[in-house]
Amino acid sequence: MAKFRELEVWKRAMKYTTRVYEVSAAFPKSEVFGLTGQLRRAAVSIALNIAEGSGSGSDAEFSRFLQIALRSSYEVVAAIDIALNLGYLTRRIADELTKEADEIAAMLGGLIRYLGKKRRQTPGGSRQTEG
Repeated sequence: MAKFRELEVWKRAMKYTTRVYEVSAAFPKSEVFGLTGQLRRAAVSIALNIAEGSGSGSDAEFSRFLQIALRSSYEVVAAIDIALNLGYLTRRIADELTKEADEIAAMLGGLIRYLGKKRRQTPGGSRQTEG
């Protein structure tokens, strides 16, 4: 059970979420229900969708959840850009967070491609995951 905990991309997403929480703690209190909350929700969504999708029962469904996680990584990058423009982040921190989001996105993309290739190679086009 909980095979997602073995996935390197999930481990990275968990560390990333922690870092986003740490960095966004310094945002103005007026942003707690605005940019701070949105940035945190998007970061959390990456790890949560990997976990939820891993238990979905099929590679196609897992891939769908991974695509949601991928879109959440793009949302995080956009929120980082906004925070940088508003002066809530330094360029160094924004670049660090963006680089890590890009690496997680690349890992998600690779896993999505792998699952798609695996489905195409399986008779009937659908295969159960161990999830």
